[in-house]
Amino acid sequence: MGSSHDHTLKQTAAKACTGASFMAGNEGPIQGFFLDMPLYIKELIAGGTSGGIAKTAVAPLERIKILFQTRHGEFQSMGVWRSLVRILQTEGVSGLYRGNGASVARIVPYAALHFMTYEQYRRWIIDYYPGVGTGPIVDLLAGSLSGGTAVICTYPLDLARTRLAYQLTGSYNTGLHNKVRHGHLQPAYRGMVDVFANVYGQSGLRGLYRGVVPSLYGIFPYAGLKFYVFEELKRHIPKEHEKSVSAKLACGALAGLVGQTITYPLDVVRRQMQVQTLSATKDSASSLQSMEHEFKGTWDGLITIVQRQGWKQLFSGLSINYVKVVPTVAIGFAAYDGMKSFLGIPSRENSNSQRKE
Repeated sequence: MGSSHDHTLKQTAAKACTGASFMAGNEGPIQGFFLDMPLYIKELIAGGTSGGIAKTAVAPLERIKILFQTRHGEFQSMGVWRSLVRILQTEGVSGLYRGNGASVARIVPYAALHFMTYEQYRRWIIDYYPGVGTGPIVDLLAGSLSGGTAVICTYPLDLARTRLAYQLTGSYNTGLHNKVRHGHLQPAYRGMVDVFANVYGQSGLRGLYRGVVPSLYGIFPYAGLKFYVFEELKRHIPKEHEKSVSAKLACGALAGLVGQTITYPLDVVRRQMQVQTLSATKDSASSLQSMEHEFKGTWDGLITIVQRQGWKQLFSGLSINYVKVVPTVAIGFAAYDGMKSFLGIPSRENSNSQRKE
């Protein structure tokens, strides 16, 4: 399974890079349309496209990860592969992509803002604070700020994606009170618009941003570390491999793994806060998950999860995230590089040389 996955990733990266090289050398009417477009618009398009491609590629693993994090009893004891099979049996192929529409709708603007604001913040820091230099520290600061900006602007979409993915249809073992019980769970929401309408109607704007604080706590170090580690690792790539796509993808994947491991407990708190007020319909045998204690905040959430669910719950689904992060980062970087070449976005080296002149 791992070898075929790696082969697929290499093919995807190769096609992206080959296409980028072809398009860079053959300017057509489509590229002419983008020629005079402002740089930040090009960066928005490149980032959004790469984010949508990468997110769709790993959507089934994202669904399982959310079910693990929010403690649907049966899934945590089944493991990744058996959980995928169970969803296929009860919900069909579409079940693997439940919530992916909301996920892509969120990730496209999120990735677009994340990449564009990262590039903008980086240029601003270098221009207005030249003493900082152009090293990894700039990437740490720019990455953190861009991550926070993207989260604040797109958080309601993330909440909608989580609530849609949290829903189950079909017969499942609830696993509550040490008993095996069966219930037919019906979706509480019909789609993203329904989520927004229900949440806003119940809790107002504050409800749409429930869990945003742990998100910001997590994204600042994660986004910053991701860019910092990536750029720092790139500095140690031998000169003969500096242009190697595989080397850059490996640096990006490792950077993502480091950032995810350090900040993952905050992601678990965020997911549980997002679904705390979600209750099952009257047709269900019992509630999706009994939340006896409503988190008062991020720290209270961390303590409560450790006390009531055990410290291991803070890392529930992390193994899936490891499997998910590598292809996400790999495909994302390949697609972003391809789109940058296609849209004629200057490389960082060229930008730096032009700034110096």
